[in-house]
Amino acid sequence: MVSFPATDAVDPADATLSDHELMLAVRDGELDALGELFERHHGPLYGFLVKFTGQRTAAEDIVQTVFQRMLKYRHTYRDEGNFTAWMYHLARRCAADHFRKSNAAPAATDPADLQDHADDAPHAGDRAATSDDHALLHTALSRLDRDDREVLLLSRFQELPFAEIAAVLECSVGAAKVRAHRALRELRDTYFQLQQERLT
Repeated sequence: MVSFPATDAVDPADATLSDHELMLAVRDGELDALGELFERHHGPLYGFLVKFTGQRTAAEDIVQTVFQRMLKYRHTYRDEGNFTAWMYHLARRCAADHFRKSNAAPAATDPADLQDHADDAPHAGDRAATSDDHALLHTALSRLDRDDREVLLLSRFQELPFAEIAAVLECSVGAAKVRAHRALRELRDTYFQLQQERLT
């Protein structure tokens, strides 16, 4: 587990500080501020990594690595930086390193994780159809290449603005939008193809 040494300079419980201000404090040596950033972001980051890797244990390990690297490379954070984009950029690199070391590719998204985004109260009669839809969506996602799955997770599940997605993917905003649109179209086409196969 990541542990953060305490200092007196920044009160990490001060919710009025933005992520950017907290990370600037971390960069300047006020390391307890990273604890507040961890509290704010470890849940969403873990959710992204579970969906991206398809492996809960790997996602837990990668989250820890991301925050360790934030501490190690805090001096690279810029005054005009966007914390969320920087964090997801680190996460991409940490995930790539993790799978390079283990010689494994990210698995498909677990359908149980996709159900977190389903309607809160489906009617009882719709449960079987919803379950089938989730299974089809899971299969369709698993057939996307890694880059397409990544841009969809950032835009649709993490709901990052395209400016941040562009920073994460190291491309222009326009290119990020095109990639997301293309990935969504590919997902939709694959999903409908699977539906047709199920009906025949």
